Parts: sequence; C-alpha cells; structure tokens
Amino acid sequence: MTNQISTKFRLLLGGAALSAMLLSGVPGWAATPADTLVEAFAIDDVITLDPAEAFELTTGEINGNTYDKLVRLDINDPSKVVADIAESWTVSDDGLTYTFKLKQGLKFASGNPITADDVAWSFERAVKLDKSPAFILTQFGLKPDNVAEKAKATDPSTFVFTVDQPYAPSFVLNCLTATVASVVDKKLVSEHVVNDDFGWAWLKTAYAGSGPMKIRDWRANEIIVLERNDNYWGTKAPLMRVIYRHVKESAAQRLLLEKGDIDIARNLEPNDLEQVVKNSDIATTNAPKGTVYYISLNQKNADLAKPGVSEALKYLVDYDAIGEKLIKGIGEIHQTFLPKGVLGELDENPYKLDVAKAKELLEKAGLKDGFSVTMDVRNNQPVTGIAESVQQTFAQAGVKMEIIPGDGKQTLTKYRARTHDMYIGQWGVDYWDPHSNADTFTNNPNNSDEGTNKTLAWRNAWDVPELTKETKAALLERDGAKRAKMYQDLQRKVLEKSPFIMIFQQIEVAGYRSNLKGFKLGPSFDTNYVFNISK
Repeated sequence: MTNQISTKFRLLLGGAALSAMLLSGVPGWAATPADTLVEAFAIDDVITLDPAEAFELTTGEINGNTYDKLVRLDINDPSKVVADIAESWTVSDDGLTYTFKLKQGLKFASGNPITADDVAWSFERAVKLDKSPAFILTQFGLKPDNVAEKAKATDPSTFVFTVDQPYAPSFVLNCLTATVASVVDKKLVSEHVVNDDFGWAWLKTAYAGSGPMKIRDWRANEIIVLERNDNYWGTKAPLMRVIYRHVKESAAQRLLLEKGDIDIARNLEPNDLEQVVKNSDIATTNAPKGTVYYISLNQKNADLAKPGVSEALKYLVDYDAIGEKLIKGIGEIHQTFLPKGVLGELDENPYKLDVAKAKELLEKAGLKDGFSVTMDVRNNQPVTGIAESVQQTFAQAGVKMEIIPGDGKQTLTKYRARTHDMYIGQWGVDYWDPHSNADTFTNNPNNSDEGTNKTLAWRNAWDVPELTKETKAALLERDGAKRAKMYQDLQRKVLEKSPFIMIFQQIEVAGYRSNLKGFKLGPSFDTNYVFNISK
C-alpha cells in the first residue's frame, strides 16, 4: 500500500498522466491521501499569481488561502470585517487617517518577520506596478509620487494609511479585504527584482506570502498545488496539501468524485448535481455569491453602438429557458449589476424574450435586416450553453452571431484589450461594498485607449461622464439609506441604456466527499477557504 500511495501521489503532481490515472483509478486505492485534498476545478483563467496583478476568480481564491491582509471579510456576516494581521485599528476624527497596529511575532512562510514596512511596501508596489486591480487602492488618492507618504510604517508594528477624502470607514476597510491589499514579503521579493520591476516577473509564478497555505506549484491549465505553511501565526491547516486539478467538464468531475479520486467537484452543472445528491457518500453545499454573469457589447463596433441596439439585444435573450435549463441550482436570473446581499441591491428583471420588440428597435436603428457580430466565449459551462442559446434567439431577429471559443486567458486578454465585439463573462465583487460593481459598470473617467482606469465600462468603450460623476457622488454619501437609493438609480440607468446584458447571479455549488469537515463556500470568490478543511 505504501508504494501504491507514493506512486499515486507522484502521479498527482505528474502532469498529463494524472488525467488518465484519475479516470481509470489505481487498483487497491480508491481514495485521495488522508493528508491531501484534491479539487477538480476549471482553473484556466489564471494568468498570474502576483496579488498586485491577479484579478481573476480562481486566483482570488488561491491568494485568499495563501496571503494575509490587514483585515478580512467576515464570511459569516459579510457586512463586517475582522482582523487578520492587524491587531486593531483607529480612524481619525476627520476620517482621513487609518492607523493599524500589527500583531506581534508574525512570520512569512519564508521565516522572515512581518513588519509594517512589508505592509507599506506592498501598497507602494501595487500602486507603482499599476496593474488592473491597482485602482482599488489608487481610488483613495494614492499615486506613485505620494504612496510612500500616504501609506507608511511609523514603527515596525504601526502602519498609517491616509486617504484623500472622508469616506465611510466601512468602504475603506472593505477595500482592504481585496486581493490587491495582500501583504507580500519585501525581503524575499526584493531578492528577485529586475530592472526596478518590484519582483513582478518572478512573482507571476512564485509565492511570497504568510497565509495558512503556501503556493508550491502552478502549471497553467493543469494544476495548482498548495501546501501547509508551518510558519503561519494562526491555527495550522489540518491538511498537508491542497491540489487544484484543472478539469473543465462537469461529467468528468462527477465521475471522479463518485469514484473517490477527488474530494471536491467545483463546476457541477445542474444535471450532474442532480445525480450526485443521490449518492450517500457525497454531500453538497451552496452559497449565493457576489458574482454576476453578463454579456457586454463593445461600443467600438459601429452596429453595437447605434442607439437602441443594446436594448434590442436585451429582448433577444431567453432568460426563462436559461434559468430553467442551464443554470438551475447554480444561479438565478438577475438583470441588475449589484448582487443580492449588497447595499442598494435592486431586484428588478424587466426583460423577457420579445422578438417583435427587438425587431422594432433594430429597424429604428437602421438595422432592419439585422447584422453580423462575434462573441468571445470561454469554453466551459454554463457560458458556452448560454452563448449558444443567445446565438439561436439573436438569429430570430436577423442578428448573426459567431461564437469564438477560447480558454479563460485567451478571452480575458482579448477583452482587456478592447478588441472583442461581444463577450460573455462573470464579475465578482472585489470587496463587499456597492462601489465595487458600480465602479466598474458605471465609471469610465478616460475612455481613450490610453485610459488607465480599465473598468468594464472602459473595456467596452462606454463613455459615460454623467454616470461617472454619479458613481463618485454615491461613494461619498455617508447616509446609508441615501447611498442605497443612489445605487438603485444607477442600476436602473444601466438596465435601460448600457451595453451590458445582465443575465444571472451565481449560486456557487460544490459536491464533496462526506468525510470532509469544515468545507464552506464563502460569499465572495476570495473567501472560499480550503485551509480549514479536514478529513
């Protein structure tokens, strides 16, 4: 048995052989190792492991298990934040200065001590690298030329953060739960700096954190391996390692789970979910997520930019069929950009499939005979099924849509370059505050190709100066009820005029072997914790 286990574990880390091994099984051993958790998960969206750049759902989860921050979201009550490496914090009377006292005696996985200087350098690094998620910090007035003064260590255990306006403290703290606010090991990363890049090239595939797990290996579209961090300051992870195995097909995940070759299946579609619940050796769990799925229409496309076209296409989606056949049990139709559970949510779904109405709007736009367009689609479910459904209903009004399939990295890279026509994807809140989604769907301060605030509005060339002003005003409103109403007004305007077809809010589900303990899905993509799971 010892040889069988060691052989199988080598296969677990051994590349393409794993797929064949998992599907066929190994004689004499039908379960994963007792000290190892194996998840089947679609991980092809991972582009980088660097928390200053990572902005994908999978990477958010990985970094949420491997990096510490000053504060974390309370997964039992997402309206609150709780201390992480911060022991306490205070806010000045004018609302501009946040002072954090760090817990004593903490270490990174490398063994280096965690100090306030590491926190300050992590902020400076994120701002100066200026990758996609940097705006979460720069929105507080941080710039390359002032970040060292606005985010600084005043002694080894004290970090002082100065913001440019008196925001609601809950908003500031929620932003500091985002992946980009992760604390990196300054000493370790500095050893790998090349041409003043803050170790960016190295940290794309490396690890420099202090969380309960550490990243051992990542092979794109294949595997991510986490190991227990024995230098972690809190309760040690019960398991030695967690392996994320890239398995895209729901049916394959179900088969592996039923055979005991994996512990958790993370991308089960409705039909496979119905099957696993019949198995007494498998349990299921679910949680509403702060993730919405949408179709976007690039306004650089002359046809998509014509007045009335976006509204017409919203009437060419069969939401009822999608809800019943494609997302049953894993989502619910939701046509506004704020997910349920967030301040200011608006539960209104005014659009239904109405081909006659769509044709009328297209004719007014000068497109009586329809037009041709492409859609970039990540080749996994349910997005592929939704794209195919939309392709069929679009055709009923003469809109000929070509599906361009690709993996997560391919479609995201093209989308971020604004070279798509249409794109179907998902957006998860970066922090549990309405501004997280409003800032990306309704804010676009510079619509030029040189714009640095690359929100979803920017990616789709939606130039909205008035909505941008309203988004900022809602951010500064400290009265909760008034602020909620402002976000509801923004959502109604997006419903009517925007190039976003909001489809559904995700209900994340997972099937898992019933011998697991402590497995719980969190409200956001970076609070799906695996470090506290045991067998």
